[in-house]
Amino acid sequence: MSDPRDKRHQHFETLAIHAGQEPDQATGAVVPPIYQVSTYKQDGVGGLRGGYEYSRSANPTRTALEENLAALDGGRRGLAFASGLAAEDCLLRTLLVPGDHVVIPNDAYGGTFRLFAKVAERWGVQWSVADTSDPQAVRAAVTPRTKAIWVETPSNPLLGISDIAALAAVARDTGARLVVDNTFASPYLQQPLALGADVVVYSTTKYMGGHSDVVGGALVVNDDALGEELAYHQNAMGAIAGPFDAWLVMRGIKTLAVRMDRHSANAARVAELLASHEKVTRVYYPGLAEHPGHEVAAKQMRAFGGMVSFQVAGGEEAAVEVCNRARLFTLGESLGGVESLIEHPGRMTHASTAGSALEVPADLVRLSVGIESVDDLLADLTQALG
Repeated sequence: MSDPRDKRHQHFETLAIHAGQEPDQATGAVVPPIYQVSTYKQDGVGGLRGGYEYSRSANPTRTALEENLAALDGGRRGLAFASGLAAEDCLLRTLLVPGDHVVIPNDAYGGTFRLFAKVAERWGVQWSVADTSDPQAVRAAVTPRTKAIWVETPSNPLLGISDIAALAAVARDTGARLVVDNTFASPYLQQPLALGADVVVYSTTKYMGGHSDVVGGALVVNDDALGEELAYHQNAMGAIAGPFDAWLVMRGIKTLAVRMDRHSANAARVAELLASHEKVTRVYYPGLAEHPGHEVAAKQMRAFGGMVSFQVAGGEEAAVEVCNRARLFTLGESLGGVESLIEHPGRMTHASTAGSALEVPADLVRLSVGIESVDDLLADLTQALG
């Protein structure tokens, strides 16, 4: 019989609660303490207790979260950051030098696009756009200077699906690293490293935190050498997760599995309602059989997640009015919390993509479906659509 304490044999729900979170040795506290501290007493010059000297370099609360993150994704190293974009910035400056090239998706979070187009490009990093749902289109976009292929699946905000295993093969063939932003799925619904990805990126603000009360980001890798490089840059650049923020993300992760089950079930019902509504012209949800990525999503995901987008008959102003009329769905940016949110991507989260290849439809509405009673959510959407 296997040892139940051996994390190699534990299921996701168990790891979410226990990985990196052994009871405190000093007191027996079952929840890791918040080490709200900047520096540590050394036992003589260079004599560090547990490797801790300064909390930018390492902090016990952040260590607990980073061990937990690695375990949930089946990775060897996890790193926690002040935000998802801080994690992305650290990754870019670790993997790339001026003159290198990255293939980015034609549907991506507006902040990610802004990081490439307005920040990394000024540093000399080249980028081009490809439809990442088509592995051959990605292969065609790769150049001799391509060092990374960047993927969101499901994507933000059009819920596009990319075949991670197929893109991992493209990356191997071309000598690039495959980076997968797994924020919409979470590690509970999808395991990119097991499918061949080199790096997994998260905004832990979203489903990992789950309660709209913390901002954070994470990277998880399987390569020890890359993990060391990332840790070096994390310390050198300094955009680390603070101890209280790390603690909040750990608290959220404990219920990630049960929340994602409810998010997914509610979103499926919402998508069905929208698909049959006369004022909705198109629904984006990978759980619908008519979604072009449905079969791939069913192959690589446990369920289809809590994000739904749709286009409204009547154009941009009609879409804005739907957002304004919603009552239970709160008008706001972000996603992945227990409460349901509604937004207009073109004017809100994706305004930075206007005029680019990543510009989103003007009549698009994005929903983050929460864990409230689904009947109440359906009633709110019905009245908001009019």
